Amino acid sequence: MIAPEGVLRPHYEPLMAKLSAMTEGELDRRFASSRQYLSEAGVFHQVYGEGAEQSHEWPLGHPALVIDRAEWQALSAGLVQRARFLEALLADIYGEGRMVAEGTLPGILIGRNPEFLRPLAGQANGSAPLLSFIAIDLGRGPDGRWWVLGDRTQAPSGAGFALENRVATSKAFPDITRALNVERLAGFFRRFREMLFALGGPERSRIGLLTPGPHNETYYEHAYLARYLGLLLLEGGDLVVHGDRAEVRTVDGFQPISVLWRRLDADFCDPLELFGGSRIGTPGLCRAVRSGALAVVNALGSGILETPALLAFQKPLAEALIGEELKLPTIATWWCGQEKIRRFVAENAARLQLGPAFPGAPPFPVMGETATRQGEASMAVPASTREGVTLVGQEIAALSTTPVFGKDGRLEPRPVTLRAFLMRDEEGWHVMPGGFARVADSRDARVISMQRGGGSIDVWIPSPAPAAKPVTLLGAKGDRFSRRLPGALPARAADNLFWLGRYAERCETAARLLRLHAARAGEGWSEGELEARVALILSDCGVETEGGKPQRGLLALARQAAGTASRIRERFSPDAWRTLNDVVALILDALAEEDEDVVALTSAVLTHMSGFAGLAHENMYQFTGWRFMQCGRALERGQATAMVVSSLLADEPPAGALEALLAFTDSSVTYRRRYSVDLSEETVVDLAVLDPLNPRSLAFQVNLLADVISSLPGVHLGQSPDLLQRRLARLKVRLQTADGTEVDTAFLDRVVDDLALISDLITQRYLLSSPRAAAEWSGGPE
Repeated sequence: MIAPEGVLRPHYEPLMAKLSAMTEGELDRRFASSRQYLSEAGVFHQVYGEGAEQSHEWPLGHPALVIDRAEWQALSAGLVQRARFLEALLADIYGEGRMVAEGTLPGILIGRNPEFLRPLAGQANGSAPLLSFIAIDLGRGPDGRWWVLGDRTQAPSGAGFALENRVATSKAFPDITRALNVERLAGFFRRFREMLFALGGPERSRIGLLTPGPHNETYYEHAYLARYLGLLLLEGGDLVVHGDRAEVRTVDGFQPISVLWRRLDADFCDPLELFGGSRIGTPGLCRAVRSGALAVVNALGSGILETPALLAFQKPLAEALIGEELKLPTIATWWCGQEKIRRFVAENAARLQLGPAFPGAPPFPVMGETATRQGEASMAVPASTREGVTLVGQEIAALSTTPVFGKDGRLEPRPVTLRAFLMRDEEGWHVMPGGFARVADSRDARVISMQRGGGSIDVWIPSPAPAAKPVTLLGAKGDRFSRRLPGALPARAADNLFWLGRYAERCETAARLLRLHAARAGEGWSEGELEARVALILSDCGVETEGGKPQRGLLALARQAAGTASRIRERFSPDAWRTLNDVVALILDALAEEDEDVVALTSAVLTHMSGFAGLAHENMYQFTGWRFMQCGRALERGQATAMVVSSLLADEPPAGALEALLAFTDSSVTYRRRYSVDLSEETVVDLAVLDPLNPRSLAFQVNLLADVISSLPGVHLGQSPDLLQRRLARLKVRLQTADGTEVDTAFLDRVVDDLALISDLITQRYLLSSPRAAAEWSGGPE
């Protein structure tokens, strides 16, 4: 922001003039609107700590990093040139190997490189480009020049967060972004989406974004970009390779897929031909890639370009591959696989950063004097070049700073790096007009990392005039709107939604029983048969009332629900997600207290679980995914109701059993309105089991289940019913035609068995990974 002579640079003057005119209260309100958007959108990132990851709110700072337009144009030219160079280098590595043959590149940097994937060694011989979306990390030195800090070609992250940064910043400063004519990002992503569909060919079959899953630190970004671009969000288990074709397992059967935007490290993609220990890949994926039936962005094996040792050979490689000197300098790098270089690094280790020569190799880089003090530590400079091949020495980057508002509301200088994004189509390489800027948490920080407390800011490229026509990924104004239903639901997502419904209901069931048990104990309920029966039911739910704290079992159930929801977080509103996590927090707080009130805790848990159910019902799009969650809830509630009624009323019901049953089914008020004050077993059973208008009754759950299943894929009116429909129809009729005197233990046990079978049939038909389950589904022997 500040020129060497201590004055504002011209491109920062409009921004600072507007910020200076704002009062402290106005700035606080603007920052609050930005935070509110991020909170409502549920933007988060994972931070890994001692044995587990934690979700943290997105740390967005203000103001944006502003880059002069002329400077940006020069920088973009250098970025495009570097993209062409990287593309040529990757094609040579996975093609003719000329750079190694001619001695320009040491062969050991390829042969010993874990990112060189031998099963795909000849993939560059085809016509398709191996790179289509890359990122380049940049730093600006004290002299004002931009330097390349590293290349990101494996699965570059940050583009989705850059989009969210722009939206959130625009919420805070809409007037300033308009006044500066900040270039929009949508055009870059529209071009990228068009490129993906072009890769899909004339059929435009399904295009997916392949994610490692919800435990990845940037999973939110994967889900966000999939929604933004209209792609399927897929994990390795969602895919199956039949012959040479990759297909997606959906609840509608197997559906072909032709293009994957890969956000999963290559060696984890195929446990058959790459890393055999991968549990998140797809067996046979390499075969589908080699056949040409599946295009992957970026190509498997492209992560080799992230090898730090390659930076030591940039100049001769560029001259040999593209015949040009690179416009953007790289951070000075020395590879210790050469004796002369190894001695130089050893002599200058105090002023260098020592790090692994190959990507992904531990430990993290060692900085300057720390390396010399380590002596015999693993990152010390080795005594021979044979060992030195795994080590590089790099210049310690002196990063320029950018202004960021600190906690006290004053501007502070913070070191900043910029990740620039490029995509390739038939016309060549294109640069996103902006990027993902990361700022350190302190002025003297040498490493900028979101995992270590760093933050992020938006990046603005001002334009002299507003765009003639704003670019958007939505249809052009005036185009006829056509509402379309969502595509086929991946079987994994359906399975998680189904079990989320079950786990949420399981937690609610345990909370109701535990509240009943604790309330009776508070009334001086003596040890008796009813107490023993309720305790036994709780034990079957995983909640032990004898010895220790029963809240621990409830906590395990709440964590099951929250953990399952985390795998499909993109399908819920942030409020619903927070509600489940609040339940876990409530129980943890109660466990920390010595004299906890179990009745108050379980009442609070039930309130939150009802809130989650309401939010999911009111806010979730009521299509296939919602239906599977409803199936799970109805099955679990039906089974729980049947088992509780059977347990409480078996043989001779103990004193208080009828009141306990009404309390469990939350039907006491309804009972008083419909029946006399006096309780009878027949009327209580009728209300809790057979009444189709009572939303807590067993009959209501079965009717709901029948309605929902009739709308699942593959169920058509007029066709012969399959085994699932027949079982459900018979159960429905049995409950419709029964009376209270028929409902005994045998009746209820049979209902429990029927519901268990229905659950198994739903799983076999829609949720299993076996092709045979889908291909041979036509009903089976009863």
